[in-house]
Amino acid sequence: MSTDIAPPNAPSGIPRGPVLMLTLATIGFAVNFWAWALLSPLGPRFKDLLSLSASEQALLVAVPVIVGSLGRIPVGALTDRFGGRVMFPLISAVTIVPVLFIGVAGQNSLAALLVGGFFLGIGGTAFAIGVPLVNAWFPPERRGLAIGVFGAGMGGTAISALTTVKLVKAGGAATPFLLTAVVLAVYAVVAWFMLRDAPGRVVPDQPLAARLAATAKLPITWQACVLYAVAFGGYVAFSVYLPAYLQTAYGLEQADAANRMAGFVLLAVVMRPIGGWLSDRIGPLPVLVGVFAVVAVCAAVQAFTPSLMPVGTIAFLTMAAALGAGSGATFALVARIAPADKVGSVTGLVGAAGGLGGFVPPLVMGFVYSRFGSYGLGLALLSAVSVLTLLLTVTVVRATARQRVSAAAGHSPR
Repeated sequence: MSTDIAPPNAPSGIPRGPVLMLTLATIGFAVNFWAWALLSPLGPRFKDLLSLSASEQALLVAVPVIVGSLGRIPVGALTDRFGGRVMFPLISAVTIVPVLFIGVAGQNSLAALLVGGFFLGIGGTAFAIGVPLVNAWFPPERRGLAIGVFGAGMGGTAISALTTVKLVKAGGAATPFLLTAVVLAVYAVVAWFMLRDAPGRVVPDQPLAARLAATAKLPITWQACVLYAVAFGGYVAFSVYLPAYLQTAYGLEQADAANRMAGFVLLAVVMRPIGGWLSDRIGPLPVLVGVFAVVAVCAAVQAFTPSLMPVGTIAFLTMAAALGAGSGATFALVARIAPADKVGSVTGLVGAAGGLGGFVPPLVMGFVYSRFGSYGLGLALLSAVSVLTLLLTVTVVRATARQRVSAAAGHSPR
């Protein structure tokens, strides 16, 4: 599919091709994720300002993440019905409201922050819009790379992590929220005028509830949920918990631990489109098999808390690369196997599983350390989960893929 194809409803002279749509979707994903992650870097500030307990601080940070993860389920289904052309500008515009509320009036009490954080979670649903939009614009043999590139928009959380505290110090408590609101508004306007759904997009005719029920019954839905909960959930867990782990296990300073976490996140983001590209070349199943094998080995090595240089560093960076590639490969698999009119619905459920999957490992790690004074058992459990996921991939998931390929005319098995 060339990059100069324009749908009939596109104004003449303005390209509406796949590459432009992918670019707009990726920017939209990054901008909405930037907004979604605004509260996390400010958690320590609010803890001191409002005298919050550790559990209240954790709740404040968790609320947008939970809402954003679960909200992907209905938003994905709505995207199947109305298309990304409508949903991306709509979600971006709606997210402006809680961003402005928190920035201007919502920082004086925990209750106000929780209300604002709840609606801020809407920004986290953007992932479920972009996958079906991008999927429809690209042929099957290029969807892995395209969706992987889109998935790199998760780096929007890094924008928030790197800029929010600095903007507060430079311009005041409202500054990062006002800036993000402006960027969201600009994107919503640009997306409204330039974003288009692919020609021939399959529009479902079932009601929302019926489509969600039908999607939940698809084997690929729950299988991809497990794969993504381990791959993306592992990435989320380490991006949240790695600084604490490095400080406790290796005695690193906070700044050093944070910088190493940033390297972990950056490598995972870069590897996500590479995982999609590899899925286009050799198929998503071989990529996923390799990913979970690598994570199992590296987690097993790290369970013995080896020296940080070089063994521990190599183990964590290798896991980062594998988890990023696995996240890209999972949605390359969804793009190939999920029915065209249910890609958004499947994406919503799988995306929710990935987001929620990131909450479990930090809780387990904290519990294990409090009981045994070591993280070794927690990392050993991660290795065991990766082995089980590997076995699921080579048996059940492979069988589902083969059934789908045999049922779809014109596709060759991989």
